[in-house]
Amino acid sequence: MRLAASGVSVTVIEAQSCPGGKLRQVDVGGRPFDAGPTVLTMKWVFEELMQVCGRRLEDEVPLKRAKVLARHFWTGGASLDLYGDVDESRRAIRDFAGMGEAEGFRRFAEDGERIYRVLKDSFIAASRPNPYSLSRRIGLSRPGDLLAIKPFSTLWSALSSYFADPRLCQLFGRYATYCGSSPFAAPATLMLVAHVEQEGVWMVEGGLHKLAQKLAEIAQGLGVTFLYGDPAVAITIDGLRKLVTGVETQSGRRIEAKQVLYNGDIGGLPKLLGTPLRPAHKPARSLSALIRCSLAVPSGVPLAHHSVFFSDGYEREFNELFREGRAPADPTIYLCAQDRSDDGRPDASLTPGKPERIYALMNLPANGDRHRYDESEIQTCLTGMERRLARNGLELQQSTDIPHLTTPEDFARLYPGSGGGLYGMPSHGWMASFQRPGTQGPVPGLYLAGGSVHPGPGIPMAALSGMLAAALIQQDRDSAGMSRRAVIAGGMPTGPAIAGNSPSR
Repeated sequence: MRLAASGVSVTVIEAQSCPGGKLRQVDVGGRPFDAGPTVLTMKWVFEELMQVCGRRLEDEVPLKRAKVLARHFWTGGASLDLYGDVDESRRAIRDFAGMGEAEGFRRFAEDGERIYRVLKDSFIAASRPNPYSLSRRIGLSRPGDLLAIKPFSTLWSALSSYFADPRLCQLFGRYATYCGSSPFAAPATLMLVAHVEQEGVWMVEGGLHKLAQKLAEIAQGLGVTFLYGDPAVAITIDGLRKLVTGVETQSGRRIEAKQVLYNGDIGGLPKLLGTPLRPAHKPARSLSALIRCSLAVPSGVPLAHHSVFFSDGYEREFNELFREGRAPADPTIYLCAQDRSDDGRPDASLTPGKPERIYALMNLPANGDRHRYDESEIQTCLTGMERRLARNGLELQQSTDIPHLTTPEDFARLYPGSGGGLYGMPSHGWMASFQRPGTQGPVPGLYLAGGSVHPGPGIPMAALSGMLAAALIQQDRDSAGMSRRAVIAGGMPTGPAIAGNSPSR
């Protein structure tokens, strides 16, 4: 969109039959489900994008701000709502766990906001820094800000300085899973997620996939050509000059281009370039998942649009996922009740007793390229899922419609090179954020975007990576006086295009 708005001729190569990549949609019983990311934050990213294209976000995508961010349940049905308003959340935490924990939340929210303010322009929306350049951007004369981002503490250890109640540590430690990581290894910098959510969690009328459809529609109006259902199989290179020359697709189509933007998982790039990655250079993988989209009638505890059902042993759960590389025996479950408002009110079209659209997710290791999930193992995971929901007070009466299941094996096939990992590299350790690839690819004329490169995973972050790439592409075009087309490749089932162009929470 940004390139086309500036007059560049853009072709998007997409393996799937529609736009969206991980922002995908599936069908169960004739009803559409969002089957990828279910949360939209950082609305300003899309406001800026629309402004560049001469439009306004509110005119293009109907959005509603959620008052209730999520409802959280523990064994026995104890529950806590987290709100978009800090004072509302503080009152809820006071009633749930006492005044001391409410005061801890106040300090936690203030520190999370400070981290976000320090990093928003210096890291999140900027080209990939190294430790020195980030320090320079923040300001070497501001040591307080440098220390405030808490890079050397784990999220879990930092939470213990705010909360004595382990349930609250679980709740806010879950922010690490937003980037496919463990709260016991991810840096406390991720506290900034609290402020991102407090700035606004948005619901899209008709589901989040509508956002992908609208962006594609606007791009087409700007002259972008979309080639659907024809995966890219190679990014071609001039052997003598070592420059990008274009993209080849599965159907045999050859598209010449001096600039190619790749937005697939970074693990799939070597194969497209014909340079297999050596074992020593294979990056660590973030979490994968088992996702079940089904029609069911819930009973027991009241669901909100977003609900989380916590396990009894959080540290054990992440040890099983990352150290042992297996499905957790007692998983934490995230549910998205897609026929309910943020606070749990059923849509007007939903009659009492009618099955609802329920999206259920449990984390799994990213081993989909080396481990086969047979029917028995999948059923064991589903049984563990139902057991945890029941322990926390929820029963789901499934309809006779066959649910749609996605395993790490399926994700590995959908997103080549990922092994089923949904977020690129995990954010483990203080250096992890500096190890994600930046916008510039390994070959002149090749650029990178998507959730596995800087600034990271998630809808707005992937969009920011594309905007950073567009800016660099335009800069290089201007300096070289280029007039030929640019290609966006997200065509290996992984993003809105594989040779030139982005979950879950």
